[in-house]
Amino acid sequence: MNNHSANRKVLISGASIAGPALAYWLDRYGFDVTVVERASTLRGGGYAVDIRGAAREVVDRMGLLPRLREAHVDTRRLSFVDADGAPISSVAPETLTGGAAGLDLEVRRGDLASALYAPLRHRVEFLFGDSIATLDDRPDRVDVTFDSGAHRTFDLVIGTDGLHSHTRGLVFGPEDAFHRYLGHVFAGFTLANDLGLAHEAVTWNSPGRAAVLYAHEPADRVHGFLILKREDFAFDAFRDPQAQRELVAAAFPERSWHVPRLVDAMREADDLFFDVVSQIHMPTWSRGRVALAGDAAHATSFLSGQGSSVSLVGAYLLAGELASHTDHAAAFAAYERRARPFVERNQALATSGGTGLIPGTQDLLDARNAALRATPADLAGPADPAGTGKRAAHNDVVLPDYDHAG
Repeated sequence: MNNHSANRKVLISGASIAGPALAYWLDRYGFDVTVVERASTLRGGGYAVDIRGAAREVVDRMGLLPRLREAHVDTRRLSFVDADGAPISSVAPETLTGGAAGLDLEVRRGDLASALYAPLRHRVEFLFGDSIATLDDRPDRVDVTFDSGAHRTFDLVIGTDGLHSHTRGLVFGPEDAFHRYLGHVFAGFTLANDLGLAHEAVTWNSPGRAAVLYAHEPADRVHGFLILKREDFAFDAFRDPQAQRELVAAAFPERSWHVPRLVDAMREADDLFFDVVSQIHMPTWSRGRVALAGDAAHATSFLSGQGSSVSLVGAYLLAGELASHTDHAAAFAAYERRARPFVERNQALATSGGTGLIPGTQDLLDARNAALRATPADLAGPADPAGTGKRAAHNDVVLPDYDHAG
């Protein structure tokens, strides 16, 4: 335990990925940690996320590798069909992600959250079913009022509450200033696995659109995704779930492949998740005694394939710098110096061609399909001698050993 941090009281807002990861490291370094989460309980299930590169080293240092290996969903094949539903090609996931077969982990988001939460449940205070209502950032403390009406005082507050962070809004202002829309919206949901899919994903494309069936393992459910290119999008205009469903359904009128089945399932789903494909870009991730981490600070979007990995790395670095500095401002500055180049390089993966999941024009789609049919390995990018490919981005950060801090 570090003497200078033993009585440092920290409130973390958000219990998805970055929040519990940050709580783990801060608790390990002797901080007094409270996590507040709007949901009434830890969220289970969900689509699979990747842990690769430097993030794999972080979870190894947390002692979570055995549990996460057991939860690994082991996607073995990504298949593509054309607009008529005819097969194009199947490739190994690493061909498109730039990952490392046998090293990368792919786990359901809920399984990762549970793994992060397990070592904390008897050590860290979790306030489920509540959230921050107001923050008063003072020179020597942060006074917090919760939606429940409770009032508490903390030394620091860290927002890890996602792309549409409420904490960020309270401290830094409206999201519009930091939100970079990447030109797509998507709907995610589950449906019956009537096709016998297992350990694989199948993607249908037409220009600017994708319909995906993603089977994590042999089971009775699969994840469906409907993704569409849309130049202008006012997120607030589509808060109504029915309006969201109609917007997506209207963009997929085709009767080919399993598109109608996906549209019907989306209309009926009770677990619909609808959002814009966006990133968060901020000039600074801290103000006073409040800082941001994970998607709240620097969402990369699912097109990068690195959202969870970047969140895990950022949480590790933020906690380590707080343990290494008696002054929180110096710690926040050091955290940004270490993390920002890594964050920005991984954000660029989503805007420099990404995975080719949603080619925007017929010419780009034809070129992608021709490459898939001819030499799928050419799309991989892992063997990149110049060090500019995806795998290089996944590892482009130094992870100090902070256990000696303080």
